[in-house]
Amino acid sequence: MPKKPTPPYFAVIFTSVRTDGDHGYAETAERMLDLARTMPGFLGADSAREEVGVTVSYWESVEAIRAWRDLPEHAAARRMGREKWYASFTSRICRVEREARFPQES
Repeated sequence: MPKKPTPPYFAVIFTSVRTDGDHGYAETAERMLDLARTMPGFLGADSAREEVGVTVSYWESVEAIRAWRDLPEHAAARRMGREKWYASFTSRICRVEREARFPQES
């Protein structure tokens, strides 16, 4: 797992259930992560997919999250998500106040 910043910071938790078929999803998901890495305030991301997919992206501020949301290419990908890729999804924005790790980092 990538090293995260020292709290406090913000996390966007995106959970989803996919539709059948790829329909360009994998390529777009990779592009969105590459694009997010160029955004001011982006701190990293973790992702896992089984029956439910979970992606957590980490940000310095709510303003950085808002700038990511408003980016035209990301808005187009969200539209495709609603039209083709997701049967359902939920997005949550949280402030990370503290964290615990095992094993502890030195």
